Formats: sequence, structure tokens, C-alpha cells
Amino acid sequence: MVEKLAPIILFTYNRLEETKQTIEALKKNFLAPKSELFIFSDGPKSHYAKDKVKVVRDYIKTIKGFKKITIFESKTNEGLANSIISGVTEIINKYGKVIVLEDDLLTTPNFLDFMNQALLFFELNSSIYSINGYSLALKKIKLDFHYIHSRSFPWGWATWKNRWDINQFDKKKINQIIQKYPKLLNDFESDNGNDVVKMLKRTLTGEISSWYIRWIFNNYVSGKKSLFPVTSKVENIGSGPLATNYSGGVSAYKTINDKSYLRKFDFKKIVDISENDQDFLKFFTRRYKVYYRLKLMTKLSGLKLIVNEIFQRFYRL
Repeated sequence: MVEKLAPIILFTYNRLEETKQTIEALKKNFLAPKSELFIFSDGPKSHYAKDKVKVVRDYIKTIKGFKKITIFESKTNEGLANSIISGVTEIINKYGKVIVLEDDLLTTPNFLDFMNQALLFFELNSSIYSINGYSLALKKIKLDFHYIHSRSFPWGWATWKNRWDINQFDKKKINQIIQKYPKLLNDFESDNGNDVVKMLKRTLTGEISSWYIRWIFNNYVSGKKSLFPVTSKVENIGSGPLATNYSGGVSAYKTINDKSYLRKFDFKKIVDISENDQDFLKFFTRRYKVYYRLKLMTKLSGLKLIVNEIFQRFYRL
């Protein structure tokens, strides 16, 4: 049994039903009764959101099933990026490691087992900067293996204090790195997906506010990797930072969830797929996303078989 379990941090806003589902799934984890839960509730962005935020806050005050629950209520709207940066920093500085969730993630019962065991196994391996609970549906990796890549996912993750530096989110410092190494953005895109450079540029100009893209960029520059399970321990039920759409049951990021209830994991079996692995990178291409959007649109029509055949020939899906 893993000792000194990592605290869980949950970030909430104004989505009651998603928050309820996230909590109910988390409570079914084998290690939930032995884990501390910290909930950060962001303040309302508008008068319209005020009542919804209050309803969520009323609910989270009724939660039971964990070793200890601590709630932080922000009076102002900090936004998800600032909430995560400040919230993770506060808890990780005290506990040394954290497991992080947002309010639209369903975890498998062995999610906390996987995360805590991985945190313990890689604690002294500074080349691994995070542990992922979510995994893409990759076809080429054996089910009893795990894999590493320079890109992480923001859907259920964990890290350590010595790998979480608030300076990693400094836009000025990121711009200085880019100016010093002009070809770096091309490499960043080639190795991490067609969407990362656009996401980073929009963040640096203030068009969007993403903590995630700044984090993976800095860890990519440092040559660090992120660990994934082959079978996912997390399902996204919202519209997260990668725009997953579950409304029709079809998503470019829909994955294979772990139904094994396995509680012990062998982290010696690892495959490094960081070197231009197309089975991983194809999920972030425009062609792949267009394929899934068309698949969703034609799900109930006779065009589905035609669309599937066209895109399988076009992109070898």
C-alpha cells in the first residue's frame, strides 16, 4: 500500500452536474477514504454566474467520503489558468506533490492507485515532469506497458514540488526563449502536435489564458517527459482545453477506459514515443479532427460509411 498519499486538488466553477459526477466517481476510488481533498471554487465572472457558483458551493460543502476536505472560495473570478497556477503552488509547497482534477473528469476506481504509485516510483527521476491519468487510444502499445511523451494532458494529472516552478508560466521569459531560438517553435510543433504553437501564441498575446501550454512548452525545452497509462483512468465529460465534444458520443479524444480494477502497476515497462510518433500526434492534426466532426455529423445518416472510407484512405486511419 502506498504511504503518504498525495493530496487531491479539484478546481470548480459553476457546473453543478459535472461537479457531482466528478465527485461521485472520485469517491468510488479505492484510496478516496485515505486521501485529502482540496477544492478551489472560483468566483463568478458575471452576475448571471453568481447563482450557479453558489449552488456549486452549497453542494461541495456536503461532500463526504474523504480523509479530510478543505474548501477555498475565491471572492473574485481568477479564471482557470490563474486558479490552477496559484492553487497548485499553494498545496504543492506544503505537501511536495499533488494530484489535480477539474470539474468535468470521471475517474476509474484505480485512478488514485495509479497516480500515487507513479508519483512514488518516479519521485527521484527528474526527467519525468508529470503523471497523466488520461490516455489517448493508441493502438501500437501493449496493454501492460506505459508510455512517455514530451506533451502531457490537463485531464487528471500529478506532479512534484521540484518540478513545478511558477516561473514556467512567465510570458516574458517564454518570449525571451523563443526570440533566442527562432527555430524552436517549429520543433515544438513537429514533436507535440499541430495545435501547440497556435495555442502558445494566443496565450502569449492574451487572446486566451492557458497554463497548460506554457507548462508543456517549458518542459519540452528542458527535455522532460510525461508518463501515460495505456488504458485511460480518466474520461472527460465536458468541453475541456482540447475542445473534446462528447455530445454525440464521438470525439477525437475518446479513449479506452480502464475497467480492470487493477491496483498494482509495473512502471518498469515503459515505451518512449517522443520521437515523431504519428500514432500519438495524429490526434492533434486538423485532418483527424475534421474526420471526427464529419463522423459526428453523419452518425445517423447513410453518409457515415462514405465519410469513413474517404478519410481512411486520405489519412490511413
